[in-house]
This record gives sequence, structure tokens and C-alpha cells, in this order.
Amino acid sequence: MERNIAPVRLGVPPVANIRELDPSASPLDYYGSELRRFREVANLTQEQLGNIVFCTGSLIGQIENGRRVPARDFSERVDAALGTGGVFSRLVGLVLRSQLPAWFQAYAEMEAKAAYVSTFQAQLIYGLVQTEEYARAVLGVRGEGGVEAQVAARMERQRILDRENPPPMWVVMGEAVLHQEIGGREVMRKQLAHLLSLRKREWVRVQILPFEAGPHLGLDGTFTILRFEEGPDIVYTEDFVQGRLTANPQELREGCLRYDHLQAAALSVEDSAARIARVMEERYGQHPAPGGGALV
Repeated sequence: MERNIAPVRLGVPPVANIRELDPSASPLDYYGSELRRFREVANLTQEQLGNIVFCTGSLIGQIENGRRVPARDFSERVDAALGTGGVFSRLVGLVLRSQLPAWFQAYAEMEAKAAYVSTFQAQLIYGLVQTEEYARAVLGVRGEGGVEAQVAARMERQRILDRENPPPMWVVMGEAVLHQEIGGREVMRKQLAHLLSLRKREWVRVQILPFEAGPHLGLDGTFTILRFEEGPDIVYTEDFVQGRLTANPQELREGCLRYDHLQAAALSVEDSAARIARVMEERYGQHPAPGGGALV
């Protein structure tokens, strides 16, 4: 519902429309209503707050009206500007998670609590190790709106890797993910460089299942195993419609058995890094252009 908070008078600029929010409707609406409340308590206009946090007053208005998803860095700047004690830095995680598909949110919550993550990916780079550009290209395939919010949500998931005690994560990926060009050569070059940089994180291990491995137990598709300090472990699988979580002991046993076989068939961590570097150079490196220059 739209309403003007003041009439337009001669010589007085019109006041922006205010959308009445129900704070209980969604995390995004709650965030917007709280931003408006804290701003008004500070006796600041949208334009004034925008100047302080290095954005436009229009952006402040869109977020307050629940029409724009806030970013984490924006939230941190607002906390500093309004002295909120980290309120918006805490809220933004809920907001971004709410941008994930409804069927995926349960998995994201479990992933954030996991003590150990092991995954096999057949066609795409695993979401927790994707670059922002690669994620944007993947999420933009359907041509639907809200891609930036979905990208921000995916980047938010990756924050578990920056914790003081992050969960150990073992990623096995089919070699096809290195060759399937997503977003163009520059995006792929940066993505593969990012995979190589993960070697600096001792709790992250990446293995490539090479083409020469032949038929393997991952041919049925991608799956992830989440282990917990308390509670049952779970297996997550996904199809083109939605995902499925299960703690069924028999299915968990089957998942673990398959994963063990895939790890054994994959290249070692060191040889996997060498394969990634080779594909990066041969497929996405600089190539001589017809005129003798570099075609990048």
C-alpha cells in the first residue's frame, strides 16, 4: 500500500512514498522496518544516511520499503553509522538466506551447522567455492529476476569457511567442471585460480575425478554428506526441481560408500591442483590473436 506522508506544497519538494511494511511478513520487511526506525531515531533523512554510508538516498528508501536486498558491507556501514551494536550485520544473514529457493533453505541451515562437509559435483563447481562472477553466470541461466540477491545469498553461505573454526571440507569434482565454460573465459580463469588458492586453507581439500577414471559411482549425479557433532549425519541430493535431505542410515551408508570410491578414483590433492593449472593455462590462458597480439 502506497501513501504520501505529506502533501506537495508550492516550493517544497515532494516527499518520497512510504510503503507500510509488516515486520513479521519476511526477514526483508523486518530489516527494512528496523532500518527506517533506527534512521528516524537518529533524526536523519534517507539522503543524509546515504551520504554517511556511501550510497544514494534512493537506495536507502528501496531497502526501507523492502524492494531491495541489502548487502553485508552495506549492513556493516549502517551499524557503524547508527551505532546499532551490530543489529543489521546479524539481520542481513537471515535476509540473504531468505533469498534462497524455499526448498533449499533447510539445507543451507544444516550446512551452516555442519562439522564436516564432503561433496561430489559432476557438472558445476561447488557453491561454497564459487567466485561471485561464476555464481552470477550460473544463477543467471534461467533469465529470472533477483539474480544479484541470489548471488549475495550464495556468497553469504561461503562465510562458514571464514569462521575461526571452519568445518573441514572435502570437494571431489568431475573434470568436466573445469572444461564447461561458464560465464566466459575470463570468469573461468578466475574461478580456476580461486580453486588453486584454496590450497592455502588447510581445512579445504579439492580433488578432481579425471576423465580417464572411466565409469564411476558418481554417474548418478551430485550429492553432499554433512556430518554433525550432535545429531545424525545427512545426505543431500538434488534434481532439476528441488533437493532432498535424508538421515536414513541405509542411504547414508550408500552415500559414504560411493564417496569413498570417488575419492579413491580421483587424483590426489597435489595432482588435482596440477590438472586444474594445466586446464587453466591450456583452455583459458592467453592465446595469440591473428594479428600477433594476445586474445584474452
